[in-house]
Amino acid sequence: MGSIKVQMTQRGVITIPKSLRESYGIRTGDTFSLIDIGGVFVMAPLQSEIDKIADKVASQWAESGETLETMLQALSKEREQRG
Repeated sequence: MGSIKVQMTQRGVITIPKSLRESYGIRTGDTFSLIDIGGVFVMAPLQSEIDKIADKVASQWAESGETLETMLQALSKEREQRG
């Protein structure tokens, strides 16, 4: 992809084009890292540590055939046993 022209509003807001937001799964509230390299700005989405952990756990569950539903059922049974 080549360059895309964007414009900053009076309050400093720059809109990321919809096609890029959709391509990269960027959503409202996402955070970014902005690096200034001598007047060239590099911006990259940041993923929180919680998101990274959640993705890792979800991946491990998927590999073992677990789902959120089966994990919640197991938790419920454990709570019942401990009374």
